[in-house]
Amino acid sequence: MPHDQDVEGDTSKISSEYECMQCGRIVTARTNPGECEECGGDFQNRAKSIE
Repeated sequence: MPHDQDVEGDTSKISSEYECMQCGRIVTARTNPGECEECGGDFQNRAKSIE
């Protein structure tokens, strides 16, 4: 990440979208929600490349 885009200060209110890799359910959370309540699949941060 370029230095001019660094996050400064309190990041406790920043949340990300996570997508279940099995069923596609999308949730918003501050940290990885772990296991999907719908199907038991794993979540991945949607901002992260799948490659």
